[in-house]
Amino acid sequence: MIKIGVIGVGKLGKLHATILKESTDFELVGCFDNDPIALKNVCESLDIMPYTSALSLIKDCDAIDIVTNASSHYEYTVAALKNGKHVFIEKPFTQTLQEAQHLVQLSHEADVKIQVGYIERFNPAYKNIENINPQPLFIESHRLSTFDPRGTDTSVVLDLMVHDLDIILQLVKANVKNIQANGVSVISDNIDIANARIEFDNGCVVNITASRISMKKMRKMRIFQKDAYISMDFLDKKTEIIKIVDDEIETGLALHINGKTKNIVVKQPKNAPSNALLEELESFGNSIKNNKKTVVNAEDALKSMELAFEILKKIKRNSFEN
Repeated sequence: MIKIGVIGVGKLGKLHATILKESTDFELVGCFDNDPIALKNVCESLDIMPYTSALSLIKDCDAIDIVTNASSHYEYTVAALKNGKHVFIEKPFTQTLQEAQHLVQLSHEADVKIQVGYIERFNPAYKNIENINPQPLFIESHRLSTFDPRGTDTSVVLDLMVHDLDIILQLVKANVKNIQANGVSVISDNIDIANARIEFDNGCVVNITASRISMKKMRKMRIFQKDAYISMDFLDKKTEIIKIVDDEIETGLALHINGKTKNIVVKQPKNAPSNALLEELESFGNSIKNNKKTVVNAEDALKSMELAFEILKKIKRNSFEN
């Protein structure tokens, strides 16, 4: 079994620790957190050892799961990599591009695995379309959340939008041509709501919005392409695929265009019971045991961060101009 420790036992860190405690791939050695009360409560409930030093925990493990605030991701990951440990790190990867680039370099030097917590890669809504090879021409994405103080140490672009940027970069296999973006700080000291229009050099256009000050939650992405429309609801874990086909299909809805008859076929794939966080952590363990590339590796995270920082740069430029 892979000996692993969890750094950070807040709401999400506790979930990580609970899953790892029950895992057949990992042995949960212990946890560390700067909050001694939270650390004591989690460790007692899981009957594991509380560590008063992050470095001591790192040295006692084969892998480290970092679930702290974004501001400390870099510090703990550097310590783990310099001690030759595999790392699972929640998003955002880091707070700066320079930090992300350095971690990619360190991971290569240490020859260890890094997986970044872009959990939507394991969401059935996305997994349902992986094998149909989408060819997007236009994508509209909304990720809206109610306010939560957690995550406000960074912008909504790095806190929430990065999930969708990561998915978009998997779908649109092309270089970014142009970006227009705007954002506003409403409650926190960082950008709380942001919108960007991204043009790719293959002609695909993306309109993406992220907010953490909305009245209700929404996590939807809509893909438009030749003869097809795909909708992914990450919150409800549902996918809808609407195709326009030439074949005569009894269950299809007939559509008459320019003297030609086409059919509209609607598919709503059914999902097997799933736990995205469990699958995410299991995939990390599988990569270590079988020496395979992680599903969301450091290079993937760096690419989405590069795009995120380009958006933030445009937002900053617009704020100065206004």
